[in-house]
Amino acid sequence: MSRLEIVGVEGIGEIHPGDDLAGLIATAAQAQPFGLQDRDVLVVTQKIVSKAEDRLVRIDPDDPRGHQPVVDAETVRVLRRRGDLVITETTHGFVCANAGVDLSNVDQGWAALLPVDSDRSARRIRDGIRARAGVEVAVIVSDTFGRTWRRGLTDVAIGCAGIGAVVDLKGTTDDRGRELQVTEVAVVDELASAAELVMGKASGIPVAIVRGVDPAWLRTGNVREEIVRAPHEDLFR
Repeated sequence: MSRLEIVGVEGIGEIHPGDDLAGLIATAAQAQPFGLQDRDVLVVTQKIVSKAEDRLVRIDPDDPRGHQPVVDAETVRVLRRRGDLVITETTHGFVCANAGVDLSNVDQGWAALLPVDSDRSARRIRDGIRARAGVEVAVIVSDTFGRTWRRGLTDVAIGCAGIGAVVDLKGTTDDRGRELQVTEVAVVDELASAAELVMGKASGIPVAIVRGVDPAWLRTGNVREEIVRAPHEDLFR
């Protein structure tokens, strides 16, 4: 693989609870000049997945901390707290700010929660697109996370289907012929982050098509099992 193409899908519009998300994505993508092809990878933002799955809760619009009870309900464990910022572990095993509860790109007085099972959400979108468009794609559900010890945000994968979450390079050799002992590449995180560059945060483009990925990556995948580090392997919690 020496070339990737990443294109934002326009024309999806506002998503509401109960919408046929796979159908809307397939229709919008097929209306673009580039269309949809087998082996494309679709990166879909968590926000539209949560909206379609009705993962929205009311909060007090006049209370700056009105979302805090929602954060508490979505939290398994609080790791750090500084003022209004809380670093939490969610029921999914993700470590992130405020349990992933998000107030951006939703109406005032509402908060968006993470999908209950983002891997399942990705499978549902993949299967729906196969049924409607007749193409075999992979799907990544992405969200914006901070990173320990590094400033700035980046998108990562919180769910996937049809693509391996991690590519294991152990046993292969580097360009000097040395065997790699521990190298595992979180390709779904890399693709999610790259796709965010064409989607942006306020452009109204919640889906991107990535074309040209290594076909060897396209297999059964699962973020929760492949990427979330087990507690006994975690040196920092």
